[in-house]
Amino acid sequence: MQITIKATNLELTQEIKDYLNEKIGGLEKFKEGLNGSVIARAEVGTTTAHHQQGKIFRAEVNLNVPKGNQKVLRAVAERENLFEAIDEVKDKLQRELKKYKGGIIARQRRGARLFKRLGRLSPLSWFRGER
Repeated sequence: MQITIKATNLELTQEIKDYLNEKIGGLEKFKEGLNGSVIARAEVGTTTAHHQQGKIFRAEVNLNVPKGNQKVLRAVAERENLFEAIDEVKDKLQRELKKYKGGIIARQRRGARLFKRLGRLSPLSWFRGER
């Protein structure tokens, strides 16, 4: 999985890079069954500098998953701690990736059931409309 990291209003340290690579790279095991490569674009940073109670950190990740046309799975989280925001984004993406794969598997099974049902019919019944 290719991961691109961008920082906004924040210095991108090696610790943040490693943490993001560990968490987002951990989604690699959920992409099994998807043909093609998955590209992740992550953006971390502070929302604005005017908060009186402290900094609010934002983490956003876009996953480009292969399909006929590229489908984008997106998750955004805002927290007072950057690492908590990254964890929340990872959990959201994990749920979305499972849901996306479940839909693909369901469509494949539905098509296979239809094909099996059509295979049981005799060729003459196709023309008569019998079942």
